Amino acid sequence: MKNDGVRLNKYISSAGYCSRRQADRLIAQNKVFLNGAIAELGSVVTSGDKVEIEGELIIAQTITDLVYLAFNKPQGIVCTANPKVKNNIIDFIDYPQRIFTIGRLDKDSEGLILLTNDGSIFNKIVRAEYENEKEYIVELNRPYDLPFIESMEKGVRILDQMTNPTQVIPLNNTKFKLTLTQGLNRQIRRMCEVLGYRVIFLQRIRIMNITLGKLPRGMYRELSKHELRDLFELLNQK
Repeated sequence: MKNDGVRLNKYISSAGYCSRRQADRLIAQNKVFLNGAIAELGSVVTSGDKVEIEGELIIAQTITDLVYLAFNKPQGIVCTANPKVKNNIIDFIDYPQRIFTIGRLDKDSEGLILLTNDGSIFNKIVRAEYENEKEYIVELNRPYDLPFIESMEKGVRILDQMTNPTQVIPLNNTKFKLTLTQGLNRQIRRMCEVLGYRVIFLQRIRIMNITLGKLPRGMYRELSKHELRDLFELLNQK
């Protein structure tokens, strides 16, 4: 660690405990201690400092400790680390190290989700202003028409805002591929509902350069060196 130290939230995220935003929340809740005293937002950690969260010693990781996983989430699994939530994703995967999800998929959806213990990449992948592409297969309850496609591609007003333009590739009269650059709460389902349709199947098949491929439902794999290299190149362009 450099002599001038690092911000406390970055230190916690680099330990794989949670994202920086979640770390700030824990600090604000007085759950983080720095050298035995309640830490403050903006605190800096230097060599020799002791960081604890609710009695657990937090140690920043080295590059060899970092984990990056692709997981094919089944329907019914909840994207939360809260052990009190039934069918939570962390208990389902049961990975031997502490990890957390990068973004979310709602309980009724399935497909690709990334998990890591590297808090430094969380915001760049998840936050809407970075406009990272995510691709889905969507099936509706009835056949759609050209005005539906045009509306989806142009943007739909949900949650008091217009969604970003999307790309729609028809697969049949009820199913299509959708590429978007946002991650609003239940965005695709809400967009379709506004246009008078109901989503009956939703599967994410790509996040940026990472694809679901033939990964079996309910299984995970480590990202390859090639995938990580391309992912970090894309993130460094943001």
